[in-house]
Amino acid sequence: MKLKICGMKYKDNISLISKLNPDYMGFIFYKNSKRFFDNEPIPRLNKNIKKVGVFVNPEIEYLNLIVKKHNLDFVQLHGDETPDLISKIRDVKIIKAFSIDKNFDFNLIEDYISCDYFLFDTKGKFPGGNGICFDWTILTNYKFSKPYFLSGGIGLHNINELKDFFNSKISKNCFGVDINSHFEIDYAKKDFQLIKNFKNEL
Repeated sequence: MKLKICGMKYKDNISLISKLNPDYMGFIFYKNSKRFFDNEPIPRLNKNIKKVGVFVNPEIEYLNLIVKKHNLDFVQLHGDETPDLISKIRDVKIIKAFSIDKNFDFNLIEDYISCDYFLFDTKGKFPGGNGICFDWTILTNYKFSKPYFLSGGIGLHNINELKDFFNSKISKNCFGVDINSHFEIDYAKKDFQLIKNFKNEL
């Protein structure tokens, strides 16, 4: 099970958390976010840690500029991006995020099947980082084979439910988990020990 730590911001904290060797680190390039990464160079990371840039309805020129500037491995699209915009993204892998609630229509996903991965997060007030879970049994309705990240309100407080999910048939195409707000000392500043404990549990 892959681990993605999202909402990284501060240089020293990034360097510290990178010692835990997560598979992915996410940097938010959305100016309305409290975790907005304001264009400092990303510290040098272990080559095994993939850099993910998170965007919400970006202009394609801005996205391509950031991808090149920070040498990103992935972009994560967390807004209402169209398949047409996605077709213009070059030289980087794509994660398309979807905000999930009990009324979500999984048929909408078919138009985005060209993406490399999906990410399922909880529908809430903000595009991401709301800190709440959705009902994972809803993923019974996911009929595609495209691998996905599970996101939204994941923390040590629900590790047993997470283990139950992984032991169920529902999780067949779950590729990784995405963690953020439940592992913060403050906005964008992650707690090393909490993440270490979580990773050990995984």
